[in-house]
Amino acid sequence: MILGGGPNRIGQGIEFDYCCVHAAMALREEQIETIMVNCNPETVSTDYDTSDRLYFEPLTEEDVLNIVHREQPMGVVLQFGGQTPLKLALPLSRAGVRILGTSPEAIDLAEDRERFRGLLTKLGLRQAESGIARSADEAVRIAGMIGYPVMVRPSYVLGGRSMQIVFDEAGLLEYISSAVKASPKHPVLIDKYLADAIEVDVDAISDGKTVVVAGIMEHIEEAGVHSGDSACSLPPYTLETAIVCDIKRHMTVLALELGVVGLINAQFAVKDQTIYVLEVNPRGSRTVPFVSKAIGVPLAKLAMKVMLGRTLTDLGFTQAPQPVHLSVKEAVFPFNKFPGVDVLLGPEMKSTGEVMGIDSDFGWAFAKSQAGAGAALPKSGTAFISVKESHRHVALDVARRLRTLGFQIQATGGTAGFLRGHGVEVATVNKVREGRPHIVDHIKNGEVALVINTVRTAAAHSDSLSIRREALHKGLSYYTTMRGALAAVLGIEAIVRKELSIRSLQEHHQP
Repeated sequence: MILGGGPNRIGQGIEFDYCCVHAAMALREEQIETIMVNCNPETVSTDYDTSDRLYFEPLTEEDVLNIVHREQPMGVVLQFGGQTPLKLALPLSRAGVRILGTSPEAIDLAEDRERFRGLLTKLGLRQAESGIARSADEAVRIAGMIGYPVMVRPSYVLGGRSMQIVFDEAGLLEYISSAVKASPKHPVLIDKYLADAIEVDVDAISDGKTVVVAGIMEHIEEAGVHSGDSACSLPPYTLETAIVCDIKRHMTVLALELGVVGLINAQFAVKDQTIYVLEVNPRGSRTVPFVSKAIGVPLAKLAMKVMLGRTLTDLGFTQAPQPVHLSVKEAVFPFNKFPGVDVLLGPEMKSTGEVMGIDSDFGWAFAKSQAGAGAALPKSGTAFISVKESHRHVALDVARRLRTLGFQIQATGGTAGFLRGHGVEVATVNKVREGRPHIVDHIKNGEVALVINTVRTAAAHSDSLSIRREALHKGLSYYTTMRGALAAVLGIEAIVRKELSIRSLQEHHQP
């Protein structure tokens, strides 16, 4: 019996449905009947020919136990439907239901922050300073000890809901009073925010004895942007080989210690050559379809067979293929459907889908992903740059490279002064509050081809909202992180330097 991902909503990726369908396919190959439980009519898992039996029911403890009582399955599969079925691990196990794959105890160990911190200490792995607050006073005390900025979130979150980065005590108190009521039953997790760190997503498969790290994905946006919203590259495009090897070692140790049988996903942050463990999910993640297509291996199918007792050696998968091409995943957002919503990315997931660009050159792979997401990179025109002070040195490199490519540069006062002082030809343009004609007028008039805008304070967020909204309406490429802007420059350089080449997924994986 396979539990699906439940209702489709922002923050719960349809990628989990891919895993459930592949699990049903694997069971069919093993000549085992499947029962699918899901309640989303827009999924492939609820198609009449995907499984042998389909229960269109809510994914609640009561409903699932009723189906178990009626069908008496040999086991229940939780790890393909995301966080929704994972929450049922302990209740179902206590009710005597056999859970296939990773044990409910291991799932709970990874979810329970205090127990998980103890596990990392035992393994000698680093984690950003953190604490758990059960009242507003405790939250203020913990954040003061850790030091701002901090990442705050309720425990057991789905899709990063109600997660925020707060920069001071006032912001923390506002979060506690409006977004989440901290209490003994509903604690708030507070973590040190690792500013300007590189986030890394890792997917692996384990049979309990052998661990194969299938894919290491370097996020293009810095840590703090939800993994479901961040573009990423497989293999990593800037990380040093030694760091990648260390991450692989960390992942193997974690999977073995947790006793994972099936899929496991973990997120790490790399800052100043130090690796921090952000979180570990002993289940299939939303990146499994992307990794499977990038390396040419159906990971969810293999994981299902492992959960039935097959070993990775039996399945002939003891090492992941090392593709010669780069694959870039880009998120697709529904911002056009929601007037007034800010496009600025953060820890709360906003995407509703994703696309993929593949090429032997990172720049072209990134450019293809942008075109697939509906905002193709420009080859020429005017680039608008307005960044916070700490980003100006990176913005200087971006501006110089854009000028070399023939772009004109516009910038607001502070950024323009810095660029001009370093020899970049730049036109100063008004901020919205400085009077017309301002930057939004220029975008409306079709005079801007590329927007690069980073902000720090809440006031700056609201001041620059109209810039990002207008860029969205015009279908312009816009970047709200400097790593994203640098990747865009690499993409534009690739487009200008060489012709587009297209190969099918099958051609990329031909031996």
